[in-house]
Amino acid sequence: MHLITRQDELETAIRALEQSAFVTVDTEFIRETTFWPELCLIQMAAPGVTALVDPLSPGIDLKPFFDLMANENVVKVFHAARQDIEIIFHLGELIPHPVFDTQVAAMVCGFGDSVSYDQLVQRVTGTRLDKSSRFTDWRHRPLSDRQLEYALADVTYLIEVYQYLGAELDRENRAHWLNEEMDVLTARETYDPHPDDAWKRLKMRVKKPQELAVVQAVAAWRDREARERNVPRGRVIKDDTIYEIAQQGPRDAAALGRLRSIPKGWERSSTASALLAVVNAALDMPKEDMPKLPKMTQQPEGTSAAAELLKVLLKLVAEKEGVAPKVLASSDDIEKIAATGEDADVPALHGWRREVFGEKALSLVRGEIALKFHKRKIAVLEIPPAST
Repeated sequence: MHLITRQDELETAIRALEQSAFVTVDTEFIRETTFWPELCLIQMAAPGVTALVDPLSPGIDLKPFFDLMANENVVKVFHAARQDIEIIFHLGELIPHPVFDTQVAAMVCGFGDSVSYDQLVQRVTGTRLDKSSRFTDWRHRPLSDRQLEYALADVTYLIEVYQYLGAELDRENRAHWLNEEMDVLTARETYDPHPDDAWKRLKMRVKKPQELAVVQAVAAWRDREARERNVPRGRVIKDDTIYEIAQQGPRDAAALGRLRSIPKGWERSSTASALLAVVNAALDMPKEDMPKLPKMTQQPEGTSAAAELLKVLLKLVAEKEGVAPKVLASSDDIEKIAATGEDADVPALHGWRREVFGEKALSLVRGEIALKFHKRKIAVLEIPPAST
């Protein structure tokens, strides 16, 4: 089992891979102690070609790999691509394109929600993969043949999976369903979130505009600090600390040190001083510049019951079409359709999703169809228009 550690070997492998119409790709990385994932291994394969690349080798420049990822003539095949693409974006400053994600394709082809790679391989090829090396510390060198065999299997069996799913999509005329999902997966904003938007990942526990101003400011500061130091956000300060700071509004080190979520003595650190400057700036913000609290809209009467009916309809349609329900509509889609009907601006009411599920959902909301229980099965019943 050969691990590429030299530049000439990498360039030779890339020249062979770029002759194929597609290349399967996977990465092994560590990110428990860092903000950015640390790339430890790259696996690639195409019919008749395999490559295991050691990105930690001092003699390796990954530019040929990034060039392949940007090659529009070669489809890049991943399984659950988001984290792999995040690594490539961070290190190579590019989004691979075109991309085919077998996990998304499997949902479109009826393999269920978020099917794992080993489950998909077993169902498509009949092979049961050895996952005993799953929790390897991929930074450790040398890697054993068993570890490398495990890593290579993540791309070699992916060839057959990709070919099978591609044929299924063509047979069902659903390739365009997948294209919309790949557009989102390869959008730059998916991997380049602005620190000023970091507060949106937090659960809102604020009741005043001033508290929200502090949450926004501190969350952005924490994100920038974590990126600069390359540590997880929670290593800077915890989410609960952000909420407590917003509620208590500490202006000096003494007040900060009285917070329950602050480690003893931390309030005297240089990091704490930087945090207090951010907090004070937010607290001193003019009232007219304060952010507005998100409006809590009152749902129309019957919305909850309508949503439950829509979920049943979604399951019926998904079973009939042989797709995972989440491909057709999310929980948020369902709630908004139940509340506002045609006015809901959600993916389920656009494109192919509207054709497959959205129109039926709107018909249910308008009372044009109903659900009936007959012979131990639920079915859709059309309701004739009322006579005038």
